[in-house]
Amino acid sequence: MSQQTFAEASFEQYRKPTRRERFLAAMEQVIPWSELAAVIEPYYPKAEGAGRPPVGGERMLRIHFLQHWFNLSDPAVEEALYDSRAMRQFVGIDLGREPVPDETTICKFRHLLEVHRLGEQLFALIRTYLAEQGLQISRGTIVDATIISAPSSTKNRQKERDPEMHQTQKGNQWYFGMKAHIGVDSRTKLIHSVAATAANVHDSQVLPDLLHGQETRVWGDAAYSGQRDVIQQHVPGAKSFVQTKAHRHRPLSETERARNRTKSKVRAKVEHVFLVMKQIFGWGKVRYRGLAKNTNWLFVTCGLTNLYLARRRLLAGT
Repeated sequence: MSQQTFAEASFEQYRKPTRRERFLAAMEQVIPWSELAAVIEPYYPKAEGAGRPPVGGERMLRIHFLQHWFNLSDPAVEEALYDSRAMRQFVGIDLGREPVPDETTICKFRHLLEVHRLGEQLFALIRTYLAEQGLQISRGTIVDATIISAPSSTKNRQKERDPEMHQTQKGNQWYFGMKAHIGVDSRTKLIHSVAATAANVHDSQVLPDLLHGQETRVWGDAAYSGQRDVIQQHVPGAKSFVQTKAHRHRPLSETERARNRTKSKVRAKVEHVFLVMKQIFGWGKVRYRGLAKNTNWLFVTCGLTNLYLARRRLLAGT
């Protein structure tokens, strides 16, 4: 980073680092910035003529990641950068020399990622990077899905709900939105497979897309019961540890309940991943209309979730 001006310098004698500053400092160290920026470089606008040069691709990527970590819209992240010195230092902005990129620039960068499906490429690169750091994917996979809610109101310009989102019933409650399907490594809790569908698509229909093909064991909740043949078809020899499902006229026996509890000790690890995505990063509701935009957001979120879960092991190795 360039040397700070007096506008950014601090003379506060009793100041101490905040949790946000410590978090951003950790992310600064564990993220492979040059490799991620190289993915975007072929599609990023180049400086032409005598006009204002574009903001650097890595800097825009840092702003995009801030939106994921702190659940910020395009206008909100612009305001946050003006308000938070920790965020400005992370991005590399010195208000003594330059302004913060405006919300239009931030929006155009997000559209660039969506049009070229760069979110999926960033997720794959992060997965490869973690493997190179020794965080290999093991032979066990946990599959699961979570509902990401969408606004069900019709009080908008189109006078209708998002046509690509649908409603589904879970228990006695109805939900409207999309589903995020993930395949998680049973040892490291890292996400290796991602899929997005409307909420009315049953979890089991996406099961083949969540397997990497080298599994020896597959865990899942009762939504994946009856899929043993599908697992055998895509991963021959893999053992199914999917929880047994009770039926209306055939409740589970005590033996089956005990087996389900044993399986849950491994299967519950996937809930830690959803905790990061939905509670820590705040992605409990979709931010945009349509599956394409939210799928791109999902891939980037999953990549950042992997880095968050692995941050202590990565920092220990630096």
